[in-house]
Amino acid sequence: MNHTTHPATPATHRSYTLSDFDYALPPELIAQHPCPERSSARLLDGTGLDPADRVFRDLPGLLRAGDLLVFNDTLVVKARLYGEKPSGGRFELLLERVLGGPRHEVIAHMKVSKKPALGTELLLWNRTGDALVARATLLGRWPDANGALFRLSLSEEPYALMAAHGHVPLPPYIEHTDSEEDEARYQTVFAKNPGAVAAPTAALHFDQAVLDALQAHGVQCASVTLHIGAGTFQPCKSENIAEHVMHSEWYQIPQATQDAIQETRARGGQIVAVGTTSVRSLESWARTGEATGDTALYITPGFEFALVDRLITNFHLPKSTLMMLVTAFAGYDHVMALYRHAVAQRYRFFSYGDSMLLQRARLSGLSTTPSPPP
Repeated sequence: MNHTTHPATPATHRSYTLSDFDYALPPELIAQHPCPERSSARLLDGTGLDPADRVFRDLPGLLRAGDLLVFNDTLVVKARLYGEKPSGGRFELLLERVLGGPRHEVIAHMKVSKKPALGTELLLWNRTGDALVARATLLGRWPDANGALFRLSLSEEPYALMAAHGHVPLPPYIEHTDSEEDEARYQTVFAKNPGAVAAPTAALHFDQAVLDALQAHGVQCASVTLHIGAGTFQPCKSENIAEHVMHSEWYQIPQATQDAIQETRARGGQIVAVGTTSVRSLESWARTGEATGDTALYITPGFEFALVDRLITNFHLPKSTLMMLVTAFAGYDHVMALYRHAVAQRYRFFSYGDSMLLQRARLSGLSTTPSPPP
């Protein structure tokens, strides 16, 4: 494969401000629960000049035989743990990454009124908060002495501890506590590699009936793994978007997927990424030639895509890096018009919300650059 390197920060990047990626969203359109059936979610077909309102189970008929769907097969772990300090003060941990080793080291976010001192032994509760089940020793900050995350050593194996006593790490805009429904539905039907603290939400709409219909239609499937971190919800704080520091996440492109992409290209099929995490994985591989590693790829309008032709994605938060990615992919004016249509037609937004299908702007003739302000 020819891994072409594209400029990470094209000149047009610097002309955008954070406000360019804002839009008005009525709060009641933020989905708090999933649809009764995965594939009953709505699908906004944005591959043409005009939007078309569909249902997700219509997807197989919108793709062509010989196309390749690329899923993110990461599995969401129950990464939210609660406990108390020796002083009795309560805290919350969100385990971002498992380092492993004999001391069961992890990297975590910590919510606490006063940060504990290095070496403090923290006590972790069970799910109901009525028994202590493990201890966590604070080893330091991460990735350096001034880092926002914390490195800890656990008394128990991290994945077993999370499975038994953790809570589903629902996004901050979902207002209820996690339930059995969330354990089942904030997870894709093909999740297999544990490590994510957020779901690849575009893939939540796939069920076995849709997968069977895709296969019957001649659409092939492949997978990548990207362990989504809590940084996916990190807001951009500067109007100058070039100042934003993108979070880093671990990804892997299996050899079977590399081969499937080559074969799809050879037969003239399109690469259809399921979710922005699949896009970042594939485009990171295309830029670097590295099939596994950490990526902090920051995609904004002006980015030149090397691999992905189509994108299935949910609706994203205003002023987010994911809004920047989708406008870079399908054209700024086109995407913003689709969002206005989705609001007007009362689509459901964010993780448990509805979805959209987009075509790369270069293939559809749409512009990726915003119109000048009036």
